[in-house]
Order: sequence, then structure tokens, then C-alpha cells
Amino acid sequence: MSSRRAARAESLTAYTLLAPSLVGVCLFLLLPVLVVFWLSLNRWDLLRPMQFVGLENWTSVLGDSSFGHTLLVTLAFVAMVIPLQTALGLLMAVLLTKGLPGSAVFRVIYVIPWVCAPLALGIVWQWIFAPFDGALNTILGVNIAWLSNPDLALPAVAAVSIWSQVGYVALFFMAGLSGIPKQVVEAAEVDGASPWQTFWQIKIPLLAPTFFFVLVTGIIASFQAFDTIWALTPNGGPQGATDVIATRIYLEAFRGAFDLGRASVMAVILFAILVVVTVVQQRWFSKRVTYDLS
Repeated sequence: MSSRRAARAESLTAYTLLAPSLVGVCLFLLLPVLVVFWLSLNRWDLLRPMQFVGLENWTSVLGDSSFGHTLLVTLAFVAMVIPLQTALGLLMAVLLTKGLPGSAVFRVIYVIPWVCAPLALGIVWQWIFAPFDGALNTILGVNIAWLSNPDLALPAVAAVSIWSQVGYVALFFMAGLSGIPKQVVEAAEVDGASPWQTFWQIKIPLLAPTFFFVLVTGIIASFQAFDTIWALTPNGGPQGATDVIATRIYLEAFRGAFDLGRASVMAVILFAILVVVTVVQQRWFSKRVTYDLS
């Protein structure tokens, strides 16, 4: 009996200490999800009383071909950003961990875009991409409408997103590389492994936890990207070329018809996509991630 009482007391103490965090999770994570799902079953424009319509909003959104286009644009944006962002972040981390002259300065420079306000960065890049007097066209000696050309708008926005996030990715890869035991690398070198073999066969596998974190957070951020995209190409860009799902949710909820019901449906769909993608990544990495580097 005494052992049971001790176990109960220990459990009670643990839940008491966890209570503030659990309250925060319920209030700011679980409750908003439930509220958005409830809104998806209603018609509401912020002015008139809420009207329950059941699955009408879901039928409307799922049958809307323009929303299908929005999903494709979002997927294309994520496909452009994540591979390049991850590869460049890893390359930068490798160079910065070699202790080359000026590495400390470049570490600060690479992180500055990440800590700056996305809307402010968008305004700066609008000037850089300006077709006639923009910095980029002036350097190239051409007049290219980067942000008003439907074929170039999404790649241009993706490039800005990569530029702003690559320093963040590099920081985590630097931490991962610094955490690899030197004796493991030295053992590989003693066995005759070349620097290239050491990198691919020793360092990359040991960076699996870092890859998992970087890819999960990067994909979530890319699916939810809004600020920079809106600043560069408001209202979905030319011919809807940059009409990502976050932009469409904003337009449905706060522009035009002020239809929070349809916007909530899109938000729930986005949430479901992110959950599925995260679970798939977790299952894929679960057998490939090791946290014991000793």
C-alpha cells in the first residue's frame, strides 16, 4: 500500500507541475482547433448572427476548382523551397564549422534575414524585383517583370523565402555537426575514409535528428507561408500564380464575402495536411534517427 501511495503522490506531483503547460496547450492549441472546426459548419460574416449550415461549406470548398489550384500552387511552393533551403543550409553549416576566417561574422549575417519582419523584407524585395529601376534588373542589365509574370512570380517568391530561412536551417545543422563526436570522425579517417566518404557515410547519418527537425518545421512553415508572399504579390499574384493556401484563407475570411465558414474549412484542410505530412515524416525517420552519439 505504501508503494501505491508513493506512486500516486508522485503522479499527482507530476500532473501538478504539468498543469500550467497543459492549460496552455488546451487554451491555445486544442481549443482553437475545435473552434475553427465548429466555424467550418456555420455561415458567418462577422456581422450577422452565425448560421449552422452543416457540411455546406465543406461541399462548396471541396467542389471549388480554384481551391484545387491553390493546393497545387502551395505544393509547388513547398517543393521549390524545402530541397534548396535544406541543401543550402547544410552547405553553409559545413563551411561555417570549418573555422574559416570571418566565420563568426557570417554566422550573424546569415541569421539577420530570419529575425527581420517578413513584411519589411517583402517591401525591400519589391524594390529589388522592380522591373525598371530594381536592383536585380539593374545588375543584370535587363527589364524582367519578376513579380507580375505568372511564370516567374512563384519562383521569385520562393527564392526570397529560401533566402530568409536558410540561416535558420544552417544554425541547426551547425549544432548537429558540432554534436558529432570527434572520435567517430577520427576513427573513420584512421580506417582510410576520404573526407567525402566521412561526410556521406558518417556525418549525414548522424545528422538524421537534425534533418527530421529541419524538415518538419520547414514544411510546416512553408505550407503556412503568408507574410512575405502577401507583401510581394498581394491577392494571389498575377493570374493566381502565388495563391497559396494561407493567402486564400485570408482572402476568404477578410476580403470580399467575409466568409469565415469557407475559410475555416480551408484552415482545417491545411491542418489535416500538416498532421499527415508530419506523421509520415515521423514514421519514416523513426527507424533512421539515433540520438545516442556517444
